[in-house]
Amino acid sequence: MSRAIQLSVENVRSGQGGPFGAVVVKNDDIVAEGANRVTSTKDPTAHAEVVAIREACRKLGVFDLEGCDLYTSCEPCPMCLGAIYWARLSRIYFGGLAADASAAGFDDSVIYDQFALPHPERAIPMVQMMRQEALAAFRAWADQLNKMPY
Repeated sequence: MSRAIQLSVENVRSGQGGPFGAVVVKNDDIVAEGANRVTSTKDPTAHAEVVAIREACRKLGVFDLEGCDLYTSCEPCPMCLGAIYWARLSRIYFGGLAADASAAGFDDSVIYDQFALPHPERAIPMVQMMRQEALAAFRAWADQLNKMPY
């Protein structure tokens, strides 16, 4: 956790991005590190946790980080939490709370609030269309014999 916090502070001081750092650990060894790079890379998905997950997967040659733990300087946002679950990390350790991030200007609550609304009523309206045509991809997946499930 100390390293994740150190990354978050260094990131702010260097001007590279927001005050967030994350570390992926396996068997007590740091596999990968990440710091928020949203503004420096012009990538809204470049949160510390996502950066660390991408690097860990690259280094380990896997897309499943089961057996690895994530240490992050702050409670993960909804996007990062989704990435953590998709990566199947074994445990999350976090420093600050979402409320602490909100007080510093990083408020995720609007995203959580949107989940409860019907698709058309969201701040960014969601319009479902061409479902039957879209189902063709799922049928192709179901029929694929050499697929790699994940």
